[in-house]
Amino acid sequence: MTDESERSDGERSRGMTAGSEGADGEGPPRDRAEPPPRGVTVVVITRDRWPDLQTSLPRHDMPVILVDNGSADGTPDLVRRSFPHVTVVELGENRGAVARNVGVDLADTAYVAFADDDSWWAPGSLTCAVQLLDAHPRLAVLAGRMLVGEAAGLDPVCTLMAESPLGREVDLPGPSVLGFVACGAVVRRTAYLQAGGFDPVIFFMGEEERLALDLAALGWGLAYVDQVVAHHHPSPARNPRERTVRSARNRLLTTVLRRPVSVVAATAGRTIRSGASGRAGVLAAIPRLPAALRGRRSLPAHVEAARRRLD
Repeated sequence: MTDESERSDGERSRGMTAGSEGADGEGPPRDRAEPPPRGVTVVVITRDRWPDLQTSLPRHDMPVILVDNGSADGTPDLVRRSFPHVTVVELGENRGAVARNVGVDLADTAYVAFADDDSWWAPGSLTCAVQLLDAHPRLAVLAGRMLVGEAAGLDPVCTLMAESPLGREVDLPGPSVLGFVACGAVVRRTAYLQAGGFDPVIFFMGEEERLALDLAALGWGLAYVDQVVAHHHPSPARNPRERTVRSARNRLLTTVLRRPVSVVAATAGRTIRSGASGRAGVLAAIPRLPAALRGRRSLPAHVEAARRRLD
């Protein structure tokens, strides 16, 4: 993970519909299959989490690309020595979620499964994911069921996705969603790259929503599939105050990037009124506002209407 790796349940995912319209030359394929190659690559991002990687890396049963966000604990060399089959990419700096884009660029498979240094996919789940993605050519993101900790409790966000208020579209394998947890998601590589991947404005924590909105705007589908399972054992090295502030910051920035001005104003006001952490989050968003405004664009009406159902 990165220093900005923690996220709140509400920030991570929201059950939503995904639109099916696409512009000429854009969006999902209509009458053609995804070209070869098939298969899936696991992309892991990390920073100073070698102890976690010692547990998680042996559990991956597909090719792994590990992208290191400027670790200072010798993680890249330790991984190369202990797991020579893993492709290691050193960035030399902390790029947050954008590091995943590097891994996706390097992958030579049709699909990419994300994992954090403290997560892994259950045996057989990625084979199932490939079959589902092959069978559903409009599906860009398959959001899997996440089991947390030694007790393997269901992540509450999965309940939200399973109960997505806009139901299930006929050409998708599960409830339609507009949001996901990255370390529990498998993506179609072409769709991910078409939508631009993750962006540096959000950096990390809640970075999934902007990507989900843009995929839906391009006509791709996103769905929750509970038979595809990821395990997540969150690191105890977390600062609750920092998590709350970052969640507030990124929620506001995502709104600036894609939502109407009225929604931006309402979100800012609600965040300020939420307490000291919310106000700190708004202040933390200010240095990033110029970049957010440069990247700002409106969503298609049907996507914005779907998103409003969760407001």
